[in-house]
Amino acid sequence: MATHTTASKPHSAMAQLLASHQNKVVSLKKGDLVKGKLTKLSSSEITVDLGAKTEAIVLEKEKHILNTILSSFKVGDTVEVNVLNPESDYGQPIVSLRRYLGDISWKQLDVLQKSKEAITATVQETTKAGFVLVTDFGASGFLPMSQTSQGDIAVGQPIKVTVLELIRKDNKVIFSQKISLSEESFAAITKQLKVGDKVSATITNVSAFGLFVTFTLSKTNDTVEGFIHISEIAWEKVADLSSMFTIGQTIEAVVTRFDSETRRVNLSVKRLTADPFEEIAAKYPVDSKITAEITNLSDVGVSLDLGNGVEGLIRKEKIPPTTTYTVGQEITASVSEVDKKRHKIILVPVLREKPIGYR
Repeated sequence: MATHTTASKPHSAMAQLLASHQNKVVSLKKGDLVKGKLTKLSSSEITVDLGAKTEAIVLEKEKHILNTILSSFKVGDTVEVNVLNPESDYGQPIVSLRRYLGDISWKQLDVLQKSKEAITATVQETTKAGFVLVTDFGASGFLPMSQTSQGDIAVGQPIKVTVLELIRKDNKVIFSQKISLSEESFAAITKQLKVGDKVSATITNVSAFGLFVTFTLSKTNDTVEGFIHISEIAWEKVADLSSMFTIGQTIEAVVTRFDSETRRVNLSVKRLTADPFEEIAAKYPVDSKITAEITNLSDVGVSLDLGNGVEGLIRKEKIPPTTTYTVGQEITASVSEVDKKRHKIILVPVLREKPIGYR
């Protein structure tokens, strides 16, 4: 009896073990989200134990996702994978960590947006509107040109940014190099300034449409961001800012407006000096006659060069229907108005006789 009992116990235990093992085998379907442990982690192969017949192979074709996996996890870590193929031709499940990484990234981005902490991101691509960046933890996003604070940004370059905006449903991540201020902080800063105040500002970016600058408030030592539009650089027309200014250069400017939407202070360089057009306009009294050369024909009207950088304009509706002009033609016109805001002398053609229908 004793001998029979001893022989039957190992057989019973083995049967229970096999039954237990068979019950734990996971059945996978395409699209399943399954948790498992990383069993191998190298640039050539990544495997996960999901409790299936064989270990699953992690398939990620994009290099930056693969690099993120290798730098973010270690063998033994529990991860959640998305099943791409329950059983490949080689009998192993094919899975992806992309969705799991995305969930982790969005949680990190949410924390970073709230904390306003600066992080390092690498430039992947440049566009006319800005730059495509990827963070060290694999999150991709966009840095608009208007949110840059340096002029020389190149592909492959690591730069410091903060998370400005997140829209998960649109998979939209917007980065910024700008100083991030709350509405309350911006309001508090603007109370220390008023329109007409002069400041000494440092250029942080030179763009085609203006200068981005920063300046420090003397009372609180707060750093404020400012913007000088190209039209506010000089009283005369400016074509190329990059030939006039450099990043890091210090310039004097005057406060013109507070932009609560961008949380920037608008500044002007030209308003530090008197508008020379005031003096010029005095030379063109209404009804005085001028002979000048036509420089441009447009939908607005006919432009004339009055000399010393002064432009005359004959509006389209003031041109007789039977009259045509050409660039380079010299004509005589009469001053009808001085447009001080647009720095133009408004003219009407001098006519020998008034055509029918002329207004």
